[in-house]
Amino acid sequence: MSSTLDRRRLLQAAGAGAVAAVAPATEATPGPASLTPARSDIGVSAYAFALGRVRLGPSRWLDNQHRTLAYLRFVDAERLLYNFRANHRLSTNGATANGGWDAPAFPFRTHVQGHFLTAWAQAYAALGDTVCRDKADRMVTELAGCQANNSAAGFGAGYLAGFPESDFTALEAGTLTNGNVPYYCIHKTLTGLLDVWRHLGSTRARAVLLALAGWVDDRTKRLSAARMRAVLRTEFGGMNAVLTDLYQQTGDARWLAVAQRFDHAAVFDPLASNQDRLNGLHANTQVPQWIGAAREYKATGTTRYRDIAANAWNFCVGAHSYAIGGNSQAEHFRAPHAIAGHLTADTCELCNTHNMLTLTRELWQLNPGRVAYVDYYERALLNHVIGAQNPSDPHGHITYFTPLNPGGRRGRGPAWGGGTWSTDYQSFWCCQGTGVEAGTRLTDSVYFHNGTTLTVNLFLPSVLDWNQRGITVRQSTAYPASDTTALQVTGDVGGSWSMRIRIPAWTSGATIGVNGTAQNVTATPGTYATLTRSWTSGDTVTVRLPMRVATHAADDDADLAAITYGPAVLCGNYGDTALSAPPALDVASITRTSTTALAFTATADGRPVRLTPFHDAQGFNYAAYWRIGGRSAGNGTAERL
Repeated sequence: MSSTLDRRRLLQAAGAGAVAAVAPATEATPGPASLTPARSDIGVSAYAFALGRVRLGPSRWLDNQHRTLAYLRFVDAERLLYNFRANHRLSTNGATANGGWDAPAFPFRTHVQGHFLTAWAQAYAALGDTVCRDKADRMVTELAGCQANNSAAGFGAGYLAGFPESDFTALEAGTLTNGNVPYYCIHKTLTGLLDVWRHLGSTRARAVLLALAGWVDDRTKRLSAARMRAVLRTEFGGMNAVLTDLYQQTGDARWLAVAQRFDHAAVFDPLASNQDRLNGLHANTQVPQWIGAAREYKATGTTRYRDIAANAWNFCVGAHSYAIGGNSQAEHFRAPHAIAGHLTADTCELCNTHNMLTLTRELWQLNPGRVAYVDYYERALLNHVIGAQNPSDPHGHITYFTPLNPGGRRGRGPAWGGGTWSTDYQSFWCCQGTGVEAGTRLTDSVYFHNGTTLTVNLFLPSVLDWNQRGITVRQSTAYPASDTTALQVTGDVGGSWSMRIRIPAWTSGATIGVNGTAQNVTATPGTYATLTRSWTSGDTVTVRLPMRVATHAADDDADLAAITYGPAVLCGNYGDTALSAPPALDVASITRTSTTALAFTATADGRPVRLTPFHDAQGFNYAAYWRIGGRSAGNGTAERL
């Protein structure tokens, strides 16, 4: 988040195992498939399955999903409605106000509610959870009531927020000084309403959404181009993305015109010219705009939008990301390739990585032969997003930043915001909202299809119901603790069709077998291996992706590196010991000590240390980057990130 008020002062003032059989996540059946958009996306050649068509099996991913679902079922919708009701001059019905970023005096209160709407809708779509469906319906009903009282509250038709409309007047006049980022909040509400409409089929959500979008249109169309450019200097989330989505969903060109008012030339023009000017910019102000550019390309076919999104991804991943896939330090991009000097307690904001996963998915669907997109997606999802949730908390609370300083520890960071694990009602940071969204969409990028071709992108225990073809694919694996995954196909599998399997760039010597027989299939690292055959129900494809220890040097210091094994970043477990500098690691000493878990020992600073997967590094101080003295793993590679 960013605003016209110094962020740190604002937040200080606010107080701020083995292969397992797949089992269903809940007893409920998935909700209805999402509504079909009025317009198809341009340029797409890989198509997602509806959330409910893919189910997770026993794994860390499923554990995260369970904890997220428990919190979504627990959280009180009446408390989340408090600020909306109060602002729209309605009774708060005796509800208790929240604290943290949803406290009644916090400038951008009611930003998090849109995240909850999205997460509830996704939980119903993916798992058929009726408690979440009912919470979403309840909130939408009350939001409609807030809109209906706008005349009495002195607001324009369609307005919907927990803060007065006068904040937008001040924003437009250039006099907003209270720290609010009002369009950021509106973006979240619009997105949540859109997700409730398309995942739950709620016509009421559609009506509230269109009324609020109409208010945005009325508010922005009267501004001069110069004044609108000034408005865009204050963080506005992905307004271009959600309004383009609304255009695609409805087919009404009005919403594309509104979306394009939020094209931020100061950001888009350099990117369109393939210039990296990210240094010093607030990171999560930028990434949602890049998603918007990708969505605008898919809506219009204008290649400039595609170039903006693709160039932004290349810069962010290639020059501004840490080994775990996260980016930013103190919420801001630093100079290109500046990694070693920015290993601090406030690296890798969760919102940024979640949004980068969205951007990556959008771009990969345009270019589904580019394995680098999915290699990044896997790295960031596993090491950052999965690991940002507290596994010892039944509500799956998250950490805002993921520290990468020597002796860093999740849940311990800057006191001004996000320094500890989130809470049920006293935090509501942007990343907490991101966390509940992330925990309900974990299946959205495992499998894709195009005609008679099925693409397997991620390796995690799951069941795919390819209902269009009457085929079930059951994936069983302990990956990444194991280098092998098995994909059994059953059902109406007759005839010839293709399974396209990602071969990550980090592997070497990948093999593919069917029913125990090796297949003559090219499996070059960094490509897709395509297995085309006439199938029989029960056929099982076994994919082996050999893993090795590798060093990944920081771009700006060849002697400073992270250690990986396959897709997993490894870190040193230092318990409660404080570290003042990256330990000096003898890379050649790294030894795996288990065949069923990612457990290693090594020598660092002349003493033994245990290495564990970074995504499981909770509850102890760790080292994520090491002094390696220019040495690389004997059986691995030295790489730069």
